[in-house]
Amino acid sequence: MEKRFRTFREFYPYYLAEHDNRTCRRLHFIGSTLVLIVLATTLITRRWELLWLVPLLGYGFAWVGHYFFEHNRPATFTYPLFSLMGDWVMFRDMLIGRLRW
Repeated sequence: MEKRFRTFREFYPYYLAEHDNRTCRRLHFIGSTLVLIVLATTLITRRWELLWLVPLLGYGFAWVGHYFFEHNRPATFTYPLFSLMGDWVMFRDMLIGRLRW
C-alpha cells in the first residue's frame, strides 16, 4: 500500500527522492522558468491567449524528465497539490544553491 502524506513537510523528502536524476531536475527548472516568463509576458502584454502555454511548458518538461531520465511516474498523478508545491520549493532550492542541478 502506498504511503499517504498528510503534510507537505512529510511529502517533500519523497518528492526529492522522485527527482534524484539531475537531468530530470534540470528539465523541471527549465519548465518552471519558462512558466514564469510566460506569466510575466502575459501580464505585461495582456495577451491572455498565452496562458495555454503554462501547463504545456510546466508539465511537458517535467514529464519528459520523468519518463526518459528518472524512469518513474510523476507525483502529480497521486499528489497534485503537494507536487505543484514541490515543484516551486525545488525550483527555489536549486536557485539558491540548496539543491544541486
